[in-house]
Amino acid sequence: MKALKPLLMSGREVLPLVEGGKGIAVSNGESSGAWAAAGGVGTFSGVNADNYDENGNLLPQVYHGKTRRERHDELINFGIQGGIAQARIAHEASNGQGRIHMNVLWEMGGAEHILHGVLEGSQGMIHGVTCGAGMPYRVAEIAVRYGVHYYPIVSSARAFRALWLRAYHKFRENLGGVVYEDPWLAGGHNGLSNSEDPLKPEDPFPRVLALRQMLNSFGLNDTPIVMAGGVWWLSDWEDWIDNPDLGPVAFQFGTRPLLTQESPISNAWKHRLLTLKEGDVFLNRFSPTGFYSSAVKNPFLMDLMARSERQVAYLPKPVGEHSAELPLGPRGRPVYVTETDKARAEGWLSQGFTSGLKTPDSTVIFVTPEQAERIHRDQVDCMGCLSACNFSNWAQNEEGTNGKRADPRSYCIQKTLQAVSHTDDCENQLMFAGHNAFRFASDPYYKDGFIPTVKQLVERIATGY
Repeated sequence: MKALKPLLMSGREVLPLVEGGKGIAVSNGESSGAWAAAGGVGTFSGVNADNYDENGNLLPQVYHGKTRRERHDELINFGIQGGIAQARIAHEASNGQGRIHMNVLWEMGGAEHILHGVLEGSQGMIHGVTCGAGMPYRVAEIAVRYGVHYYPIVSSARAFRALWLRAYHKFRENLGGVVYEDPWLAGGHNGLSNSEDPLKPEDPFPRVLALRQMLNSFGLNDTPIVMAGGVWWLSDWEDWIDNPDLGPVAFQFGTRPLLTQESPISNAWKHRLLTLKEGDVFLNRFSPTGFYSSAVKNPFLMDLMARSERQVAYLPKPVGEHSAELPLGPRGRPVYVTETDKARAEGWLSQGFTSGLKTPDSTVIFVTPEQAERIHRDQVDCMGCLSACNFSNWAQNEEGTNGKRADPRSYCIQKTLQAVSHTDDCENQLMFAGHNAFRFASDPYYKDGFIPTVKQLVERIATGY
């Protein structure tokens, strides 16, 4: 394979190998610091980042506020203190090598407050900010204020064009690169547009080539593109390396760093990754963000799928075919459904799914009373971890709501990601992964359950495999 040439990123020449910033406490200071120490770009997650006491013990994120707004303020404070803690750990672990980036989601709760707070409290420790999940127009201005580079995450040339023309053209010098995240192959949340078919993946090369041509039209010929999503062996991407049409390219690895000694995920999660088969990662739209996301098919996702399958449309009054009366709730107040759907609903009721929960789409799903209680409790305990949440109907506005009925077909994403990151339960929680995660089982590098250090993994990736 072609030798990897150093690439200028965030003010320093580094290996064109980037650690993807993953979820809550999945990419942390230890893992990102080790990646940077190996000569690449380490990225820790700035989403609900962990913090520790003076003895190094994890500080649990316990909320005391009585209202969502009060808990939202607590969440922001947790995020700032945790982000500073992880930046410090990464800085010390990097030994002055590579670069350290912080990854944030623009649509996470309090994103701007957390960015300001972490960058203010960790000056000199963070060299770049990667940001996606939405259209982060203001991330450039914030990054420039603290003297760091910014890396927007996009899934199309069109998205970058909108960002550039509206805001980024004012902050050209601090644009460190553009991350192209493949919406069909990347783990976590994906940027599929309404015009793209989730079941019909597109070849990333023409999409990235279009992005390069867009960058060049703005005079950004030397700005690196970071290819993210579906990257496993660099030998699969050899025609991208030193390709004059693509210009400077780096490669981001999100899933492979999960299986390293520095990775903070549980041993149960690591061993589960070694058992995955092709097709075990599922592109779904259950997320309370409204985005598609890619996660492992496990009992958690299967329960969400089953909830939506036990679903019928209803009307509050009899109209046309919706004339069959169906009593709901402890008071037996009726809704009106078709005769066919009434028969289906009665079947679910006889199986113990006796609680009917209404959705924002004038449908009702059927769950057990225990499931209904858990869903209701999670909605009540909302702390506003997103800018807007379909599951709890929270929104970051004066009213504190998106104005819609809370959707019981979704879930509390903060609760489940905290649980999967800090316990051994990876079956009954959301477990994000890229669509190539099944390759852990067949890649000879991981034979007999071998788990490398980050340094060993980076060295291995640089060989092409």
